[in-house]
Amino acid sequence: MSERLGELLVRENLISLGQLKQAQEAQRRTGERLTYTLTKLGLVGQGDLTTFLSAHYGVHAINLDEFQIDDEVIKLIPRELANQHQVLPVNRAGSTLIVAMSDPSNLHAIDDIKFNTGLMIEVVVASEEALRSAIERYYDESVTYEEIIDDMDIDDVEVADSESEEDVVDLERSSEDAPVVRLVNLILIDAIKRNASDIHIEPYEKSFRVRYRIDGVLYEIMNPPLKLKNAITSRIKIMSALDIAERRLPQDGRIKIKLGGGKEMDFRVSVLPTLFGEKIVMRLLDKSNLQLDMTKLGFEPHQIDIFKDAIHKPFGMVLVTGPTGSGKTTTLYSALSDLNKTSENLSTAEDPVEFNLAGINQVQMHDSIGLNFAAALRSFLRQDPDIIMVGEIRDFETAEIAVKAALTGHMVLSTLHTNDAPSTVHRLLNMGMEPFLVTASVNAILAQRLARRVCKDCKEPIPTNDIQELIKLGMTAEVAARTQLVRGSGCRTCNETGYKGRVALYEIMSMSDEIKELVLEGASTVELKRGAMRYGMKTLRQAALSKLEEGMTTVSEVVRCSVAD
Repeated sequence: MSERLGELLVRENLISLGQLKQAQEAQRRTGERLTYTLTKLGLVGQGDLTTFLSAHYGVHAINLDEFQIDDEVIKLIPRELANQHQVLPVNRAGSTLIVAMSDPSNLHAIDDIKFNTGLMIEVVVASEEALRSAIERYYDESVTYEEIIDDMDIDDVEVADSESEEDVVDLERSSEDAPVVRLVNLILIDAIKRNASDIHIEPYEKSFRVRYRIDGVLYEIMNPPLKLKNAITSRIKIMSALDIAERRLPQDGRIKIKLGGGKEMDFRVSVLPTLFGEKIVMRLLDKSNLQLDMTKLGFEPHQIDIFKDAIHKPFGMVLVTGPTGSGKTTTLYSALSDLNKTSENLSTAEDPVEFNLAGINQVQMHDSIGLNFAAALRSFLRQDPDIIMVGEIRDFETAEIAVKAALTGHMVLSTLHTNDAPSTVHRLLNMGMEPFLVTASVNAILAQRLARRVCKDCKEPIPTNDIQELIKLGMTAEVAARTQLVRGSGCRTCNETGYKGRVALYEIMSMSDEIKELVLEGASTVELKRGAMRYGMKTLRQAALSKLEEGMTTVSEVVRCSVAD
């Protein structure tokens, strides 16, 4: 069905042949339906797709957000069946059940529902994304944290002295105790539902807390009893295939869980011994949310032109900089996706490999056996490479090999931890690189941050603007006067925070002849920044102010994510 549907969408000029191929490649990687992949990649709008399917199959279209479905109707179709076929009962009229589907041609699903309900089925069409969201909303049977804690007999859980050596068998037994398992599962599933990027599980002397990082900010979610500290830690270690007996050394692992609709979620687990127990941080890696289309990342038109020009040069180095969690990996993966052709040999050295990309040779670093970035880079140069991605340049040795590769006909992509694009030059010089090597090898440097977006569902204008405050932030008086500030009042969609999702802020410095001259003359970071701005570089603060002017974010986010120029 998906192949025929794709052809029909191309014929109706809703998508191009190239976009269809892009969606089909993504579909092969994720295993999702074509319609869902098309809307997820932003290649076709949900409304346009639903209208097309409605006309093509001759059935009515429905906007599920505008309906409040009765609980008795929902109970007519079990959750397993709703997830399996991506269907939702909408209404019942006598012996007829109206069912929303994303694929009205799925006769097997219709027969299955008819058999299970004993009712006649009338089909209406809805987008798969809206269906998934509605199924999650109406079939939310998750147990609350309070219910799990109430089920536990906390007095039976022993409190271990942080200095004592615990019996591993006891730890394993307590971690497999049903309520502990349910509590850990709740933490993982709840984090996915809230679109968290990280889970922090932190033991202190007299308290134990769980926090989620949502849209770049940490929120305290729950405070499990301190007695559960070791049982929860052990359960997560067992799930991550880590050594539960080792409590003095840091450990890293991975958890993979399967969700409804064939979706999988990876958790990258890091365990760190602290004064009062082991702190666990889990990074959520959702492949279906990986944005590989760089035109949708937040680049402004002139910035994406500079970036594409830099990565498509036959050789040289492009560096992406910013703190942890600023979206550097997503930017690099989108660049690799753009460069990924059968005529090119692409290799990456990563620590860790976050997402698997088809057609790219990805190598996981293992420092314990001597496989570090420098060693991987040396091996890559013996593998007939065209494009190399190095997870991070941390030392002189890695920087030296990367520069040599960039100077000998290879394209090298990498990251550094610096505050902005101009300071990256001095970071390389401080590592021991000669100025002439930096200017000869680096094509462009991209600094980035992630600012929270104002929630679309509760966005409202702020009645009065403080023009002087906007001018102080860096806006011109003219722009400040015409800018309408917005805020999120807080709603169910954004968990009452007023923010939903993030937008990237970019500062790209092309290594033009003028910038190279400044580097060779020994210019300071401030002089480099002024020179780059003189030749057209838009700073992180200016990028943030642009998003503020467009009504995407707020003043507090501008201040949080950027510094004054």
